[in-house]
Amino acid sequence: MIITDATFAGSSTRVSQKPQSGLPEFAFIGRSNVGKSSLINMLTGRKGLAKTSSTPGKTQLVNHFLINKQWYLVDLPGYGYAKMGKKARAELSNIINDYILCSKEMVLLFVLIDSRHDIQQNDLDFLTSLGENRIPFTIIYTKCDKLSQTAFNAQLERNKALLSEQWEPLPDMLSSSSQNGKGKEEILDYIEDLIKSLK
Repeated sequence: MIITDATFAGSSTRVSQKPQSGLPEFAFIGRSNVGKSSLINMLTGRKGLAKTSSTPGKTQLVNHFLINKQWYLVDLPGYGYAKMGKKARAELSNIINDYILCSKEMVLLFVLIDSRHDIQQNDLDFLTSLGENRIPFTIIYTKCDKLSQTAFNAQLERNKALLSEQWEPLPDMLSSSSQNGKGKEEILDYIEDLIKSLK
């Protein structure tokens, strides 16, 4: 897939406020500062489409971007930002859960995980909740340019071992780097194949 048009289509805190065109939606989520906004900008080829920040917890709304006038890329708030107050964390959790559980147009949730580290407990907890609610998801490992191929392969095997304690079969996994463009074609083709399967 080649993205020729990417347009901001609105922000929301509840599913009732999101675009109601009925087009398929592919959402992106991950722990705060996992590189989500940078990945979205890399995929779309639009540097400032999703706002990037060195401050975790920047995205606090559900942001819809209309891609090629055919589907929506959805930027969800990050989870697991410990420095946020209890009330604010609860509200953010409500916003995320409302979208994930109630958006009938969401085809797939991409869960972003930092390739440099073992999967964190809050990642595992989040993936467990997706499984319990039968939410389809695929993992995208970010920041793969920070590791050699050997180191990445070793980390991937450790993560697979962790996940295999709970998942059978393992979820699909893709890798990416917003710095060098790694994974762009693979991720977009993955989305394109899913869109074709809906027809």
